Amino acid sequence: MASVSSSPPQQAQQAQQQQIAELMPLVAALTNADQREAVLLELSKKREIFSDLAPVLWHSYGTIASLLQEICGIYSSLSPPSLTAHASNRVCNALALLQCVASHPQTRSLFLSAHIPLYLYPFLATNSKQRPFEYLRLTSLGVIGALVKHDDSDVINFLLQTEIIPLALRIMESGSELSKTVATFIVQKVVLDELGLNYICATAERFYAVSTVLQNMVQSLVEQPSVRLLKHIVRCYLRLSDNLRAREALRQCLPEALRDD
Repeated sequence: MASVSSSPPQQAQQAQQQQIAELMPLVAALTNADQREAVLLELSKKREIFSDLAPVLWHSYGTIASLLQEICGIYSSLSPPSLTAHASNRVCNALALLQCVASHPQTRSLFLSAHIPLYLYPFLATNSKQRPFEYLRLTSLGVIGALVKHDDSDVINFLLQTEIIPLALRIMESGSELSKTVATFIVQKVVLDELGLNYICATAERFYAVSTVLQNMVQSLVEQPSVRLLKHIVRCYLRLSDNLRAREALRQCLPEALRDD
């Protein structure tokens, strides 16, 4: 008698169970300090393959605490700046897993409720131009970018209660091109939300803090063009113009480079 093959739903379920079976020993090993570095690297490579890695990470005993331990463990290297490339790579692998948790619909709200983004803000506040610090800032921005990418008002509401806007503006002024691009994307997603637009335009001080940085960025792009970065800047201006008071102010402070040919 010929064997009956599994139906597509059964095959999908079996594949998912096999994935989880492969993941669990690795995830469990995160709580072992001696094995953690190798496991962080391995899991960071697998996060694109396993679609449900985020819930597994979040609901596994001690896993998130282990990732936060990695993050807090390098705070002492931030000031005075003494972060090594090795330490930066290791913590960035931990951040990559947190980015996975931040972007998953089942864990995003839990991630916010635990206020985990706040653990990343010391990294965003650094200003060293050394590569380990730049890599750390960029990876941290990626976690915040993953949060705002999904147009969730709860995310914007949370971020507006923190110092993400001044941190992002600082990076937009002084970061590398890639960091500037991600930071500008974050500000863009904040102002695209009605709550974010109202927040930025609520006071002249907030509006001019954002518009001044955007203006300086446009001026720098005249000398060092970046189409990708300019696209996000223009989208910020476009959204700001939806606010009546901001639109009137932009008549006076829109960069000349956006008006000429």
